[in-house]
Amino acid sequence: MSSSYIVAMGEPMVEFNQTGEKNGRNFLQGFGGDTSNFAVAAARQGARVSYISALGDDPYGAMLRQMWRDEGIDDSCVVINPSAFTAIYFVTHDTDGHHFYFFRKDSAASCIKPNDLPEGVIEQARALHFSGISLAISETARETCWRAVQRAKDSSVWVSFDTNLRRQLWSIDQARVSIQQAISLCDICLPSWDDMTAITGLQDADVIADQCLSWGAKIVALKMGDQGALIVNANERHRIEPVDCQPVDATGAGDTFSGAFIHRLCEGDDLYSAGVYASTAAAISTESYGAVEPIPYTEQVRARIKIK
Repeated sequence: MSSSYIVAMGEPMVEFNQTGEKNGRNFLQGFGGDTSNFAVAAARQGARVSYISALGDDPYGAMLRQMWRDEGIDDSCVVINPSAFTAIYFVTHDTDGHHFYFFRKDSAASCIKPNDLPEGVIEQARALHFSGISLAISETARETCWRAVQRAKDSSVWVSFDTNLRRQLWSIDQARVSIQQAISLCDICLPSWDDMTAITGLQDADVIADQCLSWGAKIVALKMGDQGALIVNANERHRIEPVDCQPVDATGAGDTFSGAFIHRLCEGDDLYSAGVYASTAAAISTESYGAVEPIPYTEQVRARIKIK
């Protein structure tokens, strides 16, 4: 078991993912929420992980809590809000890819406040992870993220940030301001190609990565889907080739990449090795339906890397 300790925060969700059965009328129940997916991915690679969030006092919240415990994730920092509900979402699939339909407005996680942050947990971690969704779900959630980031920085804890832009949650102008601020504060930035082209208008991977560095990120891992990834810092630049796979559902693949990448950095990997490992984990996660169920364990990832 790894001695690395990672804390993630954000909004967990229960997922209903469309399968190909009965003309698309069957849905597979699973779990999602970008930072929760991240936490599972890191835990399955061997990291010690705690999760900060809030759940409703409902069956979906109980399901999420049991899932984290089954994964070995510490859920003692997840509060129960009896006045709110646990968010859910549906995923459908067609020739244009996968599509999300969320039921999350006023969810328990969106009602989290800075005073809900646990004492001492972030300060003990090696890395704190949050995302654009963590920032977007409400003003109080955003304030809570900024408070958590300040605690991390005061304690020399790495700050990891995934852009995860969701246009349904806020305007592009609001998103641009907060995401740029988050990148300026983070040590490791994990943007996706689509997010960054929307935010910056840029269309060149190297220029996008350089923009993130200029805003303040120390390491940038630009995720480009079937085009691979670009990993950079002030002194290094690595193109990670796409990994051969048989994709059926890309839900959660970016979160899998992020969780695997941060864990490997915590374990001391160089940027290139961490990028190859994370890209392989993400590719494997696309080969089955759902955000969490297909996330591979470290043995699966290492076996696929050896095959290559």
